[in-house]
Amino acid sequence: MEANDKLDRIIEARMKLKSRFDQKMANTPSLADDAPRGKGPTNRHGMPQVPVGQTVTAKWPVLDLGYQPHIPLDKWQLSVDGEVEAPIRLKWEDFMALPQVEDTSDFHCVTTWSRLDVPWVGVRFMDLAALVMPKASATHVMCYGFDGYSTNISLEEALKPDVLLVHTADGQPLTREHGGPLRMITPQLYAWKGAKWIKRIEFLNGNRLGFWEERGYSNTAYPWRNDRYS
Repeated sequence: MEANDKLDRIIEARMKLKSRFDQKMANTPSLADDAPRGKGPTNRHGMPQVPVGQTVTAKWPVLDLGYQPHIPLDKWQLSVDGEVEAPIRLKWEDFMALPQVEDTSDFHCVTTWSRLDVPWVGVRFMDLAALVMPKASATHVMCYGFDGYSTNISLEEALKPDVLLVHTADGQPLTREHGGPLRMITPQLYAWKGAKWIKRIEFLNGNRLGFWEERGYSNTAYPWRNDRYS
């Protein structure tokens, strides 16, 4: 009964968030650009499958800050706080008790490679946001990794249904080198907007630059506009 009540609350809060940000999401370039740059058939959200300047690879190159933290599941925690009504701190079992989804999406790295049709399993960011109930003042989030990394993303991008916190890729638990046990994915933006080894999500009442954004990377990161650098 308690689990059903929790799910009902998540669904109700999710629908409120969706209603609040629906139009903003629909107007983002990866959905509404009338002159996207790229090639190939239309992808899942109406853009060319391969963004401008990208090369498709079957491999999954490893990119990080030179440090791959090891986080045992019994030590792992995720904090979600900031401009929210109900901040939370989740242990691994708490996170896995949330509604789990399977989704397939593409992964576009700013260093010009793309992996297509990657099957993922995880939790929708929108469901996590529904749990904490963002205040009306919230406009962005900052995501932090156990490796010291940070990256910012607007709420209209973060709340899209293909933005997930994933623990499984290609049918296997996410490996340490790719951000396991948990990372965020942002299929409609360049992949640096999804933090590996994620440990905290902070809701913000304005924009704030993350690690690469402070070092000259684009604040918005739209692949179909070749939006790599500021």
